[in-house]
Amino acid sequence: MELSVLDIVLWGVLPYVMVVVLVGGLIWRYKYDQFGWTTRSSQLYESRLLRIASPLFHFGLLAVIAGHFFGLVIPMAWTEAVGMSQEFYHFNALLVGGIAGVGTLGGIILLIYRRRTTGPVFMATTKNDKTMYVVLTAAIVFGLWTTLVSVFEGEHGHNYRETVSPWFRSLFILQPDIAAMAEAPFSFHLHTLVGMALFVIWPFTRLVHAFTAPFHYLFRPYIVYRSRDRDRNGKRRGVQAGAATRTPSTAARPGWSAVGTRDRDTRNR
Repeated sequence: MELSVLDIVLWGVLPYVMVVVLVGGLIWRYKYDQFGWTTRSSQLYESRLLRIASPLFHFGLLAVIAGHFFGLVIPMAWTEAVGMSQEFYHFNALLVGGIAGVGTLGGIILLIYRRRTTGPVFMATTKNDKTMYVVLTAAIVFGLWTTLVSVFEGEHGHNYRETVSPWFRSLFILQPDIAAMAEAPFSFHLHTLVGMALFVIWPFTRLVHAFTAPFHYLFRPYIVYRSRDRDRNGKRRGVQAGAATRTPSTAARPGWSAVGTRDRDTRNR
């Protein structure tokens, strides 16, 4: 297959430009904008829709990422070696990928609706946020489009594990298989380009928080909090006229004596 200059630029040069911008942008952001390395949470402004939209989007996105990893990184020969036929793989990929994609799209639509219709949340929305939402939604929509195309084409559909997957893996050994990616249909080209655009803007938007997700919370030991409002016998201490009333068996602990306020002391006189 004869490669055009556009094919070489898109599938041989652009991926590495994307990596340079992504890594360089993350380093720059961490060095010069650590205080801005945040999601700028708007939960205080509105939480009812957020409780539904955020888990739907994030769990759906995790499933989408897992599906992309399985489809792009694991070679077809490996799944066939363990007895998984291409038909079985294709069916599960479409089923799980379709559900994950619809869930992610539903979550992002709810998040955009919430941001647009809730006044304080919309006022806190920056131009970077708007650009991020557009590109992210486009990546999800085009991903679902490739899934729907595969469903309607059935057995005659394009097998991306023979074109897109080899190209993706070849990037890591610095020998991009441009010809393989060039043979993929336009829908996969569009989805890939939008995906690369998303990673290019990633370091400069609120998406940067994904690289500092607090996964260590899952493995940290439990923190036990003990109340100081009870004495050694389990009886609750009282407060009268701004001073602590303690049982005879309980000695006052230095630094924990009750301190009355002027207005409270005035009311109790």
